[in-house]
Amino acid sequence: MKIALGSDHAGFLLKERLKRALAGLGHQVIDVGAANAEPSDYPDYAARVGLEVARGRSRRGIMICGSGVGAAIAANKVPGVRAALCHDVFTAKQSVRDDDSNVLCLGSRVLTTRLALGITRTWLSERFSRASRHRRRVLKIQAMERRFCRPGRL
Repeated sequence: MKIALGSDHAGFLLKERLKRALAGLGHQVIDVGAANAEPSDYPDYAARVGLEVARGRSRRGIMICGSGVGAAIAANKVPGVRAALCHDVFTAKQSVRDDDSNVLCLGSRVLTTRLALGITRTWLSERFSRASRHRRRVLKIQAMERRFCRPGRL
């Protein structure tokens, strides 16, 4: 699977570890930065990850910052992105099965590398259930994007 992977400075080390693990599992990883642990801004990289996914260049994306919160907020500003902040395996499963998430957000200061790898493997292995109630909800999210993601529509 082609996966866009990004982080700010706080998530850089975890990003590098995930990159090696994902490549070892046979995934094609598109590293959109950061290139080092020097201070950087998560919205820049969340936008890159989000655009890779929204434009169909990557099937899924993973974004890492210190808590994962800022990464999720920023990634969700990209129309077509359904970013999920996951700190455990259950939410990773649920975010794909029920919500069709396509960007995983992780907090490097919240998770151990081992747990982050487990969450990531679980998230990547799950598929959207396509149950009618979940399809209906994702369609409502897409309708919200169409309504609110146009200039002057608030």
